[in-house]
This record gives sequence, structure tokens and C-alpha cells, in this order.
Amino acid sequence: MSQLKITWKKSYIGYERDQRATIKSLGLRRLNHSVIRHDTPIVRGMIHKVSHLIAVEEVAE
Repeated sequence: MSQLKITWKKSYIGYERDQRATIKSLGLRRLNHSVIRHDTPIVRGMIHKVSHLIAVEEVAE
């Protein structure tokens, strides 16, 4: 299963509360923080919702 590196790049101030919750549910804690998640449809949906706030890249295993 492939993995994705997700990095929080832009503040969520001024955006809807559900986008703030999505950032937190991805495991991101502060700006420029990165996490690695498995590439699943659920994670892809969360990425799509906050794509304007994050950067995503694939990680080779």
C-alpha cells in the first residue's frame, strides 16, 4: 500500500470549522508539520477537502 506525506502549509484562520477539524483529524498540529498516512479513500477525501491548505507528495516504501 502506498503512503502519502501531508504537510500543512497555510493557516486555517478564516476558513470553515469543518476544515479545521479535517486538518486536526489528519494529525497535523502546526504549520509546516508533516505526517505520513496510508493512501486510502478516506484520507484522499480529507486531502481533497483541505487541498488549498496542505501539500501532498507520495512516499516510496
